Amino acid sequence: MEDSDELTSENQLVSDQHLVAQVLEGDVSCFDELILRYQERLYAVIYNMTSNHEDTNDLLMETFDKAFRSLSSYRRNASFYTWIYRIAVNRTLNHIRKNKKLKKNMSLNDVDLDIANQLEMMDLAKGSNPESVAVLTDLQKKLNESMQKLSEEHRAVVVLHDIEGLSHRDIAEIMDCTEGTVRSRLHYAHKNLQKYLSKIWNEKR
Repeated sequence: MEDSDELTSENQLVSDQHLVAQVLEGDVSCFDELILRYQERLYAVIYNMTSNHEDTNDLLMETFDKAFRSLSSYRRNASFYTWIYRIAVNRTLNHIRKNKKLKKNMSLNDVDLDIANQLEMMDLAKGSNPESVAVLTDLQKKLNESMQKLSEEHRAVVVLHDIEGLSHRDIAEIMDCTEGTVRSRLHYAHKNLQKYLSKIWNEKR
């Protein structure tokens, strides 16, 4: 992911900071543009942490509501996307902790995972034959079973780094920790995912 949200394109000629300034000056409609820019990305992050579309929709609305009400606290020289990601991740972590007993299943079926073996899984899917689809489905199920065994914080760094492609620095800012902590959590999460997957494979043999 880009290191800064000041980059421009045909669809994003105005910086996030400028839109924030316009909102604070009274042009509330500029916040709609910020919603359009980030709703899809934030939806993916929240969904991959909750695996529930209804909860995701509610948390997404809460995130933008909180961001709008807290806009005056946003530091103009900071990255807006890491600022709003932090709001989304914190609200989602709090939600998961409050409802932990109700969350028994984890599903990542609607996203492309950049975890080990993704290319192999994609190659299997290209054939579109029943055997390949069955193997892909089984691999997906095993990954889901392993993901749900991780703590909320470890699951969050996997989602942000392996799925969203955020840098260690950005994740550290979002989760209010050091880059060393992010690397440590990723290492621990990847190590445990590998262990869980190996255990599942051995049990299935």
